[in-house]
Amino acid sequence: MARSVLVFDVNETLFDVRSLEPEFAELFGSAESLSEWFLRLLHALLVETVSGGEADFASLARAALQMTAERRRVTLADEQADRVIARFRRLPVHPEVPAALRILRDAGFVTATLTNSPSGVVREQLAAAEIDELFEAILSVDEVGVFKPAPQPYRMAAERLGVPIEGVRMVAAHDWDVAGAIRAGGSAAFVARPGQPFSPVLPRPDIVGRDLQDVADRIVETDPP
Repeated sequence: MARSVLVFDVNETLFDVRSLEPEFAELFGSAESLSEWFLRLLHALLVETVSGGEADFASLARAALQMTAERRRVTLADEQADRVIARFRRLPVHPEVPAALRILRDAGFVTATLTNSPSGVVREQLAAAEIDELFEAILSVDEVGVFKPAPQPYRMAAERLGVPIEGVRMVAAHDWDVAGAIRAGGSAAFVARPGQPFSPVLPRPDIVGRDLQDVADRIVETDPP
């Protein structure tokens, strides 16, 4: 069957997390601290999922900031952490994203988000970037209480969008998110952003592109709705 339902990861896939590098350089003395913080956050999400924890995204993001500060022997004030979290809600989109999303919508695809972030944060991000109208549904792991790449979020998305899991294609810039979707029974497309290699031990999707425009073109060719 044609896979006409697309679900998108948000941070790094649509939004440019690297835009925070100057702020992290100021706080922690190096722009590389941004990658360290984000990896610590992803690690925390995975630990919560595997161990059955109940901490929410915001708490884990703040904890990862504090751990980054401790490792770099920096004192992080509460207001500084607040500023980082607030900036995270106002990330710029990658430049090709709006046009790529419009191509997919115009081609007849159903588009939705599926993110580990709280739904309220995602709505704020999309509205600030003026791309919220390009999505028919804003889906978050909030609805199932477990983070990606556990299978439940992908299956929830299929149920909410009214298709079998085989009818859902996950679009993400993270190999673990792609693998989660595939192992849950769906398909995926990998946005190979700079610095985002794909693990050779994870299931590789049939669509890989250098940015979202490239991926969108390949999806239109591969999955006519």
